[in-house]
Amino acid sequence: MPSAYTDPFCRDHLPPRDQWPELTFDLPELQYPPQLNAARELLAGPPDEHPCVRGSGVGWTYGQLRRQAARVAAVLTQDLGLVPGNRVLLRGPNEPWQVACWLGVLLAGGVAVATMPMLRRTELDTITELARPSLALVHHAFLEDVPPDLRAVPYGEDAELAHLCAAHDGTFTAVDTAADDVALLAFTSGTTGRPKATMHFHRDVLAIADTFSRHVVRIEPSDVVTGTPPIAFTFGLGGLVVFPLRAGASIVLLDRVTPPQLADAVAEHGATVLFTAPTAYRAILAAGKVDRLTGMRRLVSAGETLPASVWHAMHDATGLRIIDGIGSTEMLHVFISAADDDIRPGSTGRAVPGYRAAVLDHDGNPVPDGTPGHLAVKGPTGCRYLDGDRQGNYVRGGWNYTGDTYVRDADGYFTYLARSDDMIVSSGYNISGPEVEQALLGHADVVDCAVVATPDEERGALVTAFVVLREGAARDAAALQDHVKQTIAPYKYPRIVEFVDTLPRTSTGKLQRFVLRERTAGRG
Repeated sequence: MPSAYTDPFCRDHLPPRDQWPELTFDLPELQYPPQLNAARELLAGPPDEHPCVRGSGVGWTYGQLRRQAARVAAVLTQDLGLVPGNRVLLRGPNEPWQVACWLGVLLAGGVAVATMPMLRRTELDTITELARPSLALVHHAFLEDVPPDLRAVPYGEDAELAHLCAAHDGTFTAVDTAADDVALLAFTSGTTGRPKATMHFHRDVLAIADTFSRHVVRIEPSDVVTGTPPIAFTFGLGGLVVFPLRAGASIVLLDRVTPPQLADAVAEHGATVLFTAPTAYRAILAAGKVDRLTGMRRLVSAGETLPASVWHAMHDATGLRIIDGIGSTEMLHVFISAADDDIRPGSTGRAVPGYRAAVLDHDGNPVPDGTPGHLAVKGPTGCRYLDGDRQGNYVRGGWNYTGDTYVRDADGYFTYLARSDDMIVSSGYNISGPEVEQALLGHADVVDCAVVATPDEERGALVTAFVVLREGAARDAAALQDHVKQTIAPYKYPRIVEFVDTLPRTSTGKLQRFVLRERTAGRG
């Protein structure tokens, strides 16, 4: 397809075509035209007066968002010199201006490079080194850590970008990008160290809405969608921007709320669809705020595996069935999930319509149902690393290897066992760290925990638990070990229990087990 980009950076830095995964477009709704601008499509929904997005004291209808995004695009191209294919770094909290900026970049033919507002200078230096943005649109409260050699335009209600926008009339003809022009560079959250940039096309942005959102979550125009994942995180971009806009729904954006505050906001704004992580659902239950969710229609969980105990507790309290799912930054969003009567608590679900999933052995052959192996997936989206020196680790034989160990049953349901590097081999037994974590989380005193391996000459490895207790609880390792022995097979119990105040997590809330593995590596 002919590219609309005069700046060829992204095309030049895609991995070689023979290293791409196989892409499949089996559903009628995935048959996209050769020329496609995702922002134009997302904004072509409800009438102008339909409520669209609110947060941080700002509320816009669809018509107002269309005009604001068009003004941003006009500023980028006419005032700031952006040409199609230039990268634009975005930095700010979840609020309406961030949505307008993201859409404006795409309308203008730019490539969005969204970053978490919590990132610091060294992290932003890494991102700018890789993505080489031409300029940055930055919320006025988060200018401090932006690299000084990058032109940064502050945005917000009374910031420079707002004044520049005021000089434009709110009309802009979207750049006629190719469906396979890169729309965004999404950075992995660094659970295994240095983040990697993944490259996603305009058609990919629509594909995640036309698969997971359309067939599983099923957002409706009357819905009010809210949640906690940052828009810079692909879980948040999909759930809080792409999916509701594609469905013509309304959005409530919240900035850094605690789980109890989240529950109150849900009730205050009449939200009906919630996107958040398993830890937030557990904390809402623990805080006694679950009654605030009774007006919800959909609860969606991703980011980490959802413990069956949390699913049952939420269902018992509200009658709602949490939609669990696994996705990845490399795939852009969720590709295995289930909803309603298809849900089997403890299982992630089945392949989302439009995707195929398999459990493979080390040689890439399917393993029998019931046998653990490597989760592999293919569909309309797929992994393309910027300057992908690690492309061959993720893409093999046309499949995207997610790095997870899964088991599939005869009905096609996939159940998570561990990240592939979180399987602990101790005295010849294969032990799933997350399974031990779920057992520990069933103890009333445990607030959070992580399980990794400690090298051991005799056994190969020892199951080691890092545990955060509720305030005032006694640090009784033996009691926790006994609890695990009573919950799952006794050989899986943690032989080492270390009590900590907090666990290392990324800016998106994902547990950094590699930090804990580094801590235990010297003990063997």
